[in-house]
Amino acid sequence: MSKANSTSTRQREEEDEQGSAHGAAGEQLSTAPREERPDTGAGVPAMSVIGWVRWFWRQLTSMRVALILLFLLSLGAIPGSLIPQTSVDDMKVQAFKDRHTTLTPIYEALQLFDVYSSVWFSAIYILLFVSLIGCIVPRTGQFVGQLRSRPPGAPKRLTRLPAYATWRTEADPEAVRATALRLLRGRRFRGHEVGDAVAAEKGYLREAGNLVFHIALIVMLIAFASGQLFKSEGGKLVVEGDGFSNTLTQYDDFKSGSLYDSDSLAPFSFVLDDFVGTYEKSGPQRGTPRTFEARVTYAEGAEGAERKGVIKVNEPLVVDGTKVYLIAHGYAPVVTVRDGKGKVVSKSAVPLLPIDNNITSSGAIKVMDGYKDKNGKKTQLGFKAFFVPTFAGHGKGQMFSQFPALDFPVLALSAYQGSLGVDSGLAQNVYQLDTSKMKEFKDEDGELLKKMLMPGEKLDLPDGAGSITFEGTEEWASFQISQQPGNGWALGGAVAAIAGLAGSLFIQRRRVWVRAVRGADGVTVVEMAGLGRSESAKLPEELGDLSAALVTTAPVAPEKPAASTSTDADGPDATNEAGSRPVHPAEAPAEGAEK
Repeated sequence: MSKANSTSTRQREEEDEQGSAHGAAGEQLSTAPREERPDTGAGVPAMSVIGWVRWFWRQLTSMRVALILLFLLSLGAIPGSLIPQTSVDDMKVQAFKDRHTTLTPIYEALQLFDVYSSVWFSAIYILLFVSLIGCIVPRTGQFVGQLRSRPPGAPKRLTRLPAYATWRTEADPEAVRATALRLLRGRRFRGHEVGDAVAAEKGYLREAGNLVFHIALIVMLIAFASGQLFKSEGGKLVVEGDGFSNTLTQYDDFKSGSLYDSDSLAPFSFVLDDFVGTYEKSGPQRGTPRTFEARVTYAEGAEGAERKGVIKVNEPLVVDGTKVYLIAHGYAPVVTVRDGKGKVVSKSAVPLLPIDNNITSSGAIKVMDGYKDKNGKKTQLGFKAFFVPTFAGHGKGQMFSQFPALDFPVLALSAYQGSLGVDSGLAQNVYQLDTSKMKEFKDEDGELLKKMLMPGEKLDLPDGAGSITFEGTEEWASFQISQQPGNGWALGGAVAAIAGLAGSLFIQRRRVWVRAVRGADGVTVVEMAGLGRSESAKLPEELGDLSAALVTTAPVAPEKPAASTSTDADGPDATNEAGSRPVHPAEAPAEGAEK
């Protein structure tokens, strides 16, 4: 019983020793910063201000907190996508506020109409930036140290490692180790000879991919910040035949970052020669655009040569780093307004805004100057306009377009006279008519004067007040002109992040040891073992391939007949577990088994 207890105690001691060696070998594969946990004893000691600062810094720069901040940043971007943003469209924000009077004060208090410039989003953004830098700097230092160091020596008992193989050979131990080192280096392992074994390591790009992923995140954050600070973005609606010059006064609306300099606007101009739109005429996709492009003539600089270009959806015109996107299309009825004496007081193409996918459009026609009534008094005219490019016909339901192309254009007008309110100095929507200070023109029945016009037809105003004629239809295109300096960096960071993440997920870091020692009987015993940073089915397979390649130069020694069948397994004449046959890693002794 005493002998059994002694054997069991010795076995446990050996297992603890090998477990410690195994754990130390596995720990060296990681480049993550080690957390120092002081022994607090029975109670928790009070920390000074510096101690709390160090504790906060450790928490902030931990990978766990970085992932939480990244999740919060993604979560914070959701309201920025669902709720109208002031930086994108003021009109949509105001319309949202008018519809939701109860939610508006709450959203304003939480800065949900300005998510990306809000205090809380900026705080998350800055903390994530600091956290990533705090994570990367120590990891990079440790990784560089790992690259400069050599793989550690072999553990005392290789049988405790996850993948293991062994055999006996008559080759010299020095020759076996030299061949093993040459074989491992040929398979891109970093190796060297330590004592009676060869130590080799492979898969450093796993940690490199992890670092590249996090550095790419920082690059993307910087690119996003620079894009928001130095960006410029504006919109312009252009009717066929008209042009645009890249100056602030030419924009319909213009927004820029807080550090943007208006002097950095790229000098260029373009003219909309023609807009081409074709649509599916039948089937379930009837009305879907097939051709949707703006053909322009543009010039760089004040005296640049004119060039032809085509702007399509998601295919912008790029001029000196500025991109011109095609974002919308519509129709502009050409109308001529005459006074009571037949004098033309206005003739222009008036853009109307689409209200459905078939480009049913509405808007206002305003005559602000040059018109006099029958008494010779200066006044203003206003017309509410409703346009359909393809009219279904009288008696076929409401006046809505049946198709987006100009197959049967009809313009419906209702007429007013008086003050348009444009002289008050207040901003006014050009597509809406303010009739609060205007009077309706009446028809013979005393109702509001209104009429549907086809091209070439006119609406006569009562009492010799003049007329308005529908001459035809032009097309317009709306463009977004934007300059965002961080887009290229953001794209590069995204590509690098994907590449780094793929490397950290699919590249496996592992170590291989080959020990060759001469046994008591003069025969060399070869042992091979492998250890990976994470469990992998490929590690035993790779070790099996390496052992098979090494056996070709260090062949298995023939078995010698046992001198006595009663020889103790622990005696000097004992052979290895598999005799002289190589043990494949799948046949390696189980963890805890005694050799």
